[in-house]
Amino acid sequence: MSTAVSTETSTWNIDPVHSTAQFKVKHMMISNVKGEFTKITGKLELDESDITKSRVEAFIDATTINTREPDRDTHLKSAEFLDVEKFPNLSFKSTRISKNSEGELSVEGDLTMHGVTRKVVFEVEGPSAATKDPWGNTRIGLSATTRVNRKDFGLNWNSVLEAGGLLVGEEVAISLDVEFVKE
Repeated sequence: MSTAVSTETSTWNIDPVHSTAQFKVKHMMISNVKGEFTKITGKLELDESDITKSRVEAFIDATTINTREPDRDTHLKSAEFLDVEKFPNLSFKSTRISKNSEGELSVEGDLTMHGVTRKVVFEVEGPSAATKDPWGNTRIGLSATTRVNRKDFGLNWNSVLEAGGLLVGEEVAISLDVEFVKE
């Protein structure tokens, strides 16, 4: 992928106040536990003439994990899971963007979590049409989803339940709702 930015490229910054990074994972194999990271930043280099030549990069502050249960959040921040003292950020950098049959986008890239980088593909709805906000800024938005196996990122901690099965599922669903502001 070329690193040159065409003259038809615009730069958009993630609006952290209007963007969310959420996840869900099975708990005791019977229900989902949902959580979010409350600080997401990044940038989109949008090729206005060919969206497949665009690039996106995002960073999530792993210390902002919130599952609405302080003890669980503390455990998730510990060395048994995210190890936020060693790896305070999660990141994603796109390597390829393609259009699928429904006109939506598939964004392939490198996801780094817990110091491990793996290729993932986000299915993306959007971006939306550009809209001016009441303060004169131009905004666009998109939604993206993917699934990863947490063990692929070295997040191996688990506990076997007395009745069988695992306390924490291995598959993690990730969903992003992102609003960008044009530079």
